[in-house]
Amino acid sequence: MNKIILNYILKNFLKTVLMWSFVFYCFGLILNLFEEIEFFKNLDVSLLTPLALTSIVIPSMVIKLLPFIIFISSMWFIIKIRNNKDLLTMKVFGYSNLKIFSIIALTSFLLGWIILFFINPITSSMVKSYEIIKSNYARDIDHLVTFNKNGLWIKENLKTGERIITATKLEEFTLIDVTIYQLNKNYSLSKKINSKKIDIKTNNWVLHDVEIYSSDKNDGVFQKEKLETYKINSIYNFEKITTLFKNFDTMSFIDLLINYKLLLNKGYNKVFLKQNLHTLLSFPFFLFVMTAIAAILGMSTLKKTNNIKFFVVGLITSVLVFYIKDLSLALGETDRISLILSVWAPIIALSLFTFVGVLQINEK
Repeated sequence: MNKIILNYILKNFLKTVLMWSFVFYCFGLILNLFEEIEFFKNLDVSLLTPLALTSIVIPSMVIKLLPFIIFISSMWFIIKIRNNKDLLTMKVFGYSNLKIFSIIALTSFLLGWIILFFINPITSSMVKSYEIIKSNYARDIDHLVTFNKNGLWIKENLKTGERIITATKLEEFTLIDVTIYQLNKNYSLSKKINSKKIDIKTNNWVLHDVEIYSSDKNDGVFQKEKLETYKINSIYNFEKITTLFKNFDTMSFIDLLINYKLLLNKGYNKVFLKQNLHTLLSFPFFLFVMTAIAAILGMSTLKKTNNIKFFVVGLITSVLVFYIKDLSLALGETDRISLILSVWAPIIALSLFTFVGVLQINEK
């Protein structure tokens, strides 16, 4: 009988999580599809293109919302077994509130790790494909900044043509081993600049140890000039470049674990790398806590009650949780508290609260 009840809890809880994940996926699909159609409205593409792009980017968004989905799923499952008297039946066979909570909370916790190691790499690759495919359709890209295995690449549109900048790495306020290609409006090379390092603290870049190869004609003959310093104006500075890489959707948890030092050497901002790594590490614990909050609300009584009331309370609770989490991260980013502490503090605080709450529902 214990095995039957355990299978019943696991099967129905996971089914509920899957159901709500699908609901959120469909909502995201509909809402994002309008944005993609707006982007492609002047391009000669079929409806399948924005639909396909939307379908590959939404899973990443669903994972971001998974703590909220787990909370709703847990509430839905608990209220359902309470209203149909299954909760009372389980108690008759020796399943306490604490035991039922432990099963679904540990399931959420394990689900978090499964997602980090097996699902997150897939969704990260899907987001990366989404950005590559969409960029191919973008006609008027004023700029492009990307990191890859060869270092940093920057593209800028100028009045006279385009500028392409490559650097082996980005250190604090400085680009190292830089090559700048300046193209005219016919996409022919008009100037090439080599520099050992460039100070990019402001938009007025200062180049050091410079070699300039330039041609005023299209005869393929370039003249070489050496300078100690040289200045160019760019729409980018160090702060703007690093800000562009706050979004780590294209970087999986496994990438962060394996390539952390390599990413730092390539120029990724250490603060944002550390924040993203600890945010992902805290993900399973966050799912556990959200399940605990749902259990406290759902198991407070055995009586059949109004579901709408509980879900309104649950919605307000989840909004407050996410607000506290974002506030803590903001404090960490502004150096009011440690960045690592800003990620873990809400989870630790909520864990202490839920520990007391779980003990109370176990007595009912």
